[in-house]
Amino acid sequence: MKTFDLSTADAPPRKKPGGRPPRGKRGRPKNALDGWIILDKPIGLTSTQALGAVKRLLIPQKAGHAGTLDPLATGCLPLALGEATKTVPYVVDGAKSYRFTLVWGAATDTDDADGTVIATSDVRPTREAVDAALTQFVGEIMQTPPQYSAVKINGQRAYDLAREGERVEIKARPVTIDRLAIVDMDGDRLTLEADCGKGTYVRAIARDVGAALGTCAHVTALRRTRVGPFREADMVTLDELAALAQDQPQAAVDAHLLAPAAALSDVPRLAVDRIAASRLRRGQASLIRPDDAACIDATADGHLMAVDGTELVALCRAEHGELQPVRVFRSPRRRITVTAPQRPPVDGSEPQEGAEPQRTS
Repeated sequence: MKTFDLSTADAPPRKKPGGRPPRGKRGRPKNALDGWIILDKPIGLTSTQALGAVKRLLIPQKAGHAGTLDPLATGCLPLALGEATKTVPYVVDGAKSYRFTLVWGAATDTDDADGTVIATSDVRPTREAVDAALTQFVGEIMQTPPQYSAVKINGQRAYDLAREGERVEIKARPVTIDRLAIVDMDGDRLTLEADCGKGTYVRAIARDVGAALGTCAHVTALRRTRVGPFREADMVTLDELAALAQDQPQAAVDAHLLAPAAALSDVPRLAVDRIAASRLRRGQASLIRPDDAACIDATADGHLMAVDGTELVALCRAEHGELQPVRVFRSPRRRITVTAPQRPPVDGSEPQEGAEPQRTS
């Protein structure tokens, strides 16, 4: 019978003296890194390609991205490494902010500049008309996703069907836009900022604003400035990360890897002692202390973030006077033990992972 010690089940793999660093599923050495890299995605790369470039620089054991960006788009692409992947849903479901430019007079099949023009118009709205029209796009509205989108139709992605020349009916769905404001209007171009909820397509906003004003429009530039708690101040460009990681990979991690708990800024914190932390990390419930009862009662319908000092221990629910762990976290790891081979700065020209772009903005 195989046995193991529950008290060390969540501990990071230990190296024997002179042993090898941790290895991935394919047996290649990888770095044990836990946290968030907030990438300023460059234009021209898919989100998967951008993630692949960072993986080649830092060689993490596990990584994923939270919220896909079109190749045309730039800006905030949160990348989760290691234990941070457990917090991805909190980021994906968070509010997002965009700055985008649309051009009047032409509609495309993709609703952006990468598509084929399918309609034109000579109508050019005034700023006053635009101001009046934008009000109908604020609040909870019904929005029809673009034909080129990741929405599933009978089990297939809409963009796959669109590439095959099939035009399908996509049902409108409710989305929330908290703010839609003019940044600049010059000739045929209008630049807007939008704060919106999950599932909102910026390309659809441009398309529908044009239609509401009796003309055509499509997106020519798009930048995401916020995803959940992550903003422009948290971002690092691929070139900046590559320049530092190639010579000083540990310095790149120290400077730009945010703690897994950074994704949970909206989740109430509850301090626990070491005994409770140990129980929670083993997947066991911990009694709620009397002093914490008021805090627990106020958040009983949602998750709580149990912390030991500054260290994230578990996401919990309060049930019957106990903290029940929902997701547990090991102590975050930040040490580079495997370095990538020297190569020119990453610019997207080398072979990339994941060939198919997924339009979601």
